[in-house]
Amino acid sequence: MQTPINRAEKNWVLGVTALASFMMALDAMIITTAFAAIRADFGSAVETLQWTVNAFNLIFAVLLLTGAALGDRFGRRRMFASGIALFVVASVACALAGTATALIAARALQGAGAALVMPVAMVILSGTFGREERARALGIFSSITGCALIVGPAIGGFITAHFGWRWVFWINLPIGLIAIALVLARLRESFGPAAALDIPGLSLVALAALALVWSLLRGNAVGWASAEVMGTLLSGLVFAAGFVLWELRAAAPMVPMRLFASRALAAGISASVLFYAAMYGVLFLLPQFLQTTLGFDAFGAGLRLLPWTATLFVTAPIAGAVVNRFGERPLVVTGLLMQAIGLGWIAEIASPAVAYSALVAPLVLAGVGVSMAMPSAQNAILSSVAVAEMGKASGVFNMGRFLGGMFGIAALVASFSAHGGAYSAAHFDSGFAAAMRVAATLSLAGAIAGIFLPARRRAAVAATPQDA
Repeated sequence: MQTPINRAEKNWVLGVTALASFMMALDAMIITTAFAAIRADFGSAVETLQWTVNAFNLIFAVLLLTGAALGDRFGRRRMFASGIALFVVASVACALAGTATALIAARALQGAGAALVMPVAMVILSGTFGREERARALGIFSSITGCALIVGPAIGGFITAHFGWRWVFWINLPIGLIAIALVLARLRESFGPAAALDIPGLSLVALAALALVWSLLRGNAVGWASAEVMGTLLSGLVFAAGFVLWELRAAAPMVPMRLFASRALAAGISASVLFYAAMYGVLFLLPQFLQTTLGFDAFGAGLRLLPWTATLFVTAPIAGAVVNRFGERPLVVTGLLMQAIGLGWIAEIASPAVAYSALVAPLVLAGVGVSMAMPSAQNAILSSVAVAEMGKASGVFNMGRFLGGMFGIAALVASFSAHGGAYSAAHFDSGFAAAMRVAATLSLAGAIAGIFLPARRRAAVAATPQDA
């Protein structure tokens, strides 16, 4: 991308890309405290409601690595504006949805829009700022996005309590229209090298994820040894194996498998998938527990998530600053052990009679732990590859993050359904406690994966001509 000639133009690029990222992050978090109201409005089961998140995550994850390639081929500004427009149209469809099925379909469309916006935003931002300014610009960009993650549940709760859950989607309409106007008025068009699209790879990974999650969802209803569950599980494994084999042979692989020869990348991705699985699952069920079992309204539930979400604002910058001194392994392992203890603690004390004050300490413990692990694991992944391949490593990380979240929600909901239900506070509590134990186990498994991170940084994996 051509470097802007003045500071004002650079500031506009930073502001517009950050605004779009803020909208996407806010939408992902703002819905968390609206789940109970959506469930009551549609009369939907928790098992159905999870697809409002999983449909978004699945589409976003599998299309994420394609977004930047489309921007390079058809124009980054054009695709950036198109992605925001698609996201806004999908948000309107969410707000107007008359059934849970319609809402799930609209959320999948939102995921497609977000998958186009986010990678293109990073490319535009990185191309605008020179090497000496890029780190500061990315830091501001990430901080603005992080604010949405922290305040999103509280904002969503306020909107749901005072205006209804549909307004958590209507809010995207004015923000999106302003963002599109600014993109067209303030950003320059730019193109990159025309990269091939890995359509077979996209199809195989999407089918694998869908089949494996479906087997988790249907196990309690039709039996874990049923033909449906065993058939979808086997199909998922076959599609996953087919994806790996295809990526090993593809001329322009979506996920270059040779990157996983790096122990740092393999262990970092494994730990990330596991702790994001736990985090997304808790984020889906915890607000509903606060409302259904403890009796808080949506806004009250959102405010009571702050001891958990706000730790990111304080802890992540500190972890990022000290990771070069202590290395990634101790921060990832210690952080995920803290998350496992915090979530296990919640599982033990959760009941309709528990005081919210008793949940604050384990929420803070889990939040500080995962806020230590997140930047450390990402640093290990990006530091394990050559500079030319950081984009691909980042894409693989984000793909794993959202697929992990999808599997985590499915696993926690399966445990919830096996041990409880949403038809009373006591039954919700029984299922919630069982799900929190699963989340704690996933966090512990992430800590074990983190042990395999190298104590010192290894040499970056060399790029080969076909993947450079």
